[in-house]
Amino acid sequence: MASTTFMRVEEVAEELGVSKSYAYKIVQKLNAELKSQGFLTISGRVNKQYFLERACYGSKKESEGLNNGGLQR
Repeated sequence: MASTTFMRVEEVAEELGVSKSYAYKIVQKLNAELKSQGFLTISGRVNKQYFLERACYGSKKESEGLNNGGLQR
């Protein structure tokens, strides 16, 4: 399994421009959502694809072709 499948808290904080402690809260929230859907989660890490979808970047395929900073509309 590729190491880029999951994002660490530090990566989430950097991507969103927030503190590490706030990034932990975001990761916990996203993991709770995934767990309620029956997925296995890892504490302190979040699925990269799910993070990108929930952070308004859309799916990876959709956002790769955009030149406007990842905005969908």
